[in-house]
Amino acid sequence: MSDLSQIVKAYDIRGVVPDQWDERAAAALGAGFAQFLRSNHPGSTSVVIAHDMRASSPGLASAFARGVLSEGLGVVEAGLGSTDMLYFAAGSLGLPGAMFTASHNPAKYNGIKLCLAGAKPVGQESGLREIRDNAQRILDAGGTIPAPTGARPEQHDVLADYARYLRDLVDLSQIRPLKVVVDAGNGMGGYTVPAVLGEQVLGALPLTIVPLYFELDGSFPNHEANPLEPKNLIDLQHAVVQHGADLGLAFDGDADRCFVIDERGEPVSPSAITALVAARELAKHPGDTVIHNLITSSAVPEIIKENGGTPVRARVGHSFIKAEMARTNAVFGGEHSAHYYFREFWFADTGMLAAMHVLAALGGQPEPLSVLGGAFERYVASGEINSTVHDQKAKQQDVRAAYADAEVDELDGLTLTFPDGAWLNLRASNTEPLLRLNVEAHTATRMAELRDEVLGLIRS
Repeated sequence: MSDLSQIVKAYDIRGVVPDQWDERAAAALGAGFAQFLRSNHPGSTSVVIAHDMRASSPGLASAFARGVLSEGLGVVEAGLGSTDMLYFAAGSLGLPGAMFTASHNPAKYNGIKLCLAGAKPVGQESGLREIRDNAQRILDAGGTIPAPTGARPEQHDVLADYARYLRDLVDLSQIRPLKVVVDAGNGMGGYTVPAVLGEQVLGALPLTIVPLYFELDGSFPNHEANPLEPKNLIDLQHAVVQHGADLGLAFDGDADRCFVIDERGEPVSPSAITALVAARELAKHPGDTVIHNLITSSAVPEIIKENGGTPVRARVGHSFIKAEMARTNAVFGGEHSAHYYFREFWFADTGMLAAMHVLAALGGQPEPLSVLGGAFERYVASGEINSTVHDQKAKQQDVRAAYADAEVDELDGLTLTFPDGAWLNLRASNTEPLLRLNVEAHTATRMAELRDEVLGLIRS
């Protein structure tokens, strides 16, 4: 019997297939989602469903659809897609949605990202707990899902509409010619990039795309589809230099995140991308609000203000960013993890749209990306460093006591800001005995000194 509490996380559903969940559990979750919609969102008529390229995804998605149909709701099957393509479908069709993916996790995992109509997120406090309980009751009673009576899924290909919508948001037709290496990591970027940036659907743009690992393969034979890990960027960095490309783009497994490499093969930090896109959005929407999480660079709120916007600081995590986006009607939001959120995209995250903004900015002026991006890189950051710590609160208190001259903030973990502008953030993992450290300073020397001091306190 499946114990759904093991796979229903704070923001999505994720676990090992078939050890932790299987098609039987997926069918129960589909029925549980439909029951939740009927009780809390009675205007819901259908659920749109998409899936990634993992071997288990089509079967899980089909079983989930059976569960939805058994409760009297309709199903719109979008088929293969990226997570942001599913958000587009939920937003443009006005339907709740389910995306079957485990994002950057290894091949043995799979999961579901659920949303309401308009791509509004579903988390533990906004429905996931109730959906889990509904599905668990079905499984505990034997897991039998009644056969749908007469209802059949409706097939709806949204790829072309998704591509057209993004191209209408960012016009790339007039930029200078650019050569772009794209590493899809055998994930869904290999499906969406040819449609949006290539000539497959809407005709050619002034882009020469050099594809890297575009073959859809959920076993990830070349490297993990997680560009947050530096080792997974090495092939792209080499290819950018080898091909004399203007930039490189790396997508994660479900293509909702995008990392950027400059013409020298050097990563451009997600903080710099956040600041660059914020400046572009504020040029179109003067005086608007932009959300950033508390471990993006200090340069981000500075640049937002310099461009006439209002920066709003949020906790780390897409549920907090999306909540602040909705609360403030922000035009844009960015995170250090390369999640980028747009008001014009139903406040949802889309790596593709962020990539298009970078291409438009680069192609609209003559300088290389190292120069363009350098204008948004002002400080030196450590990146996130994890330490195994069993008494996380005690170690945070040790660090706090060691720096009496620092300004203290506890919005998300412990943030200390020093008189010289350096800062550190120390956050506990929700799922593991880890403390996550981020440090930033004006110079590499100051950053390294502060980083090593704090790590000494944490790991002593």
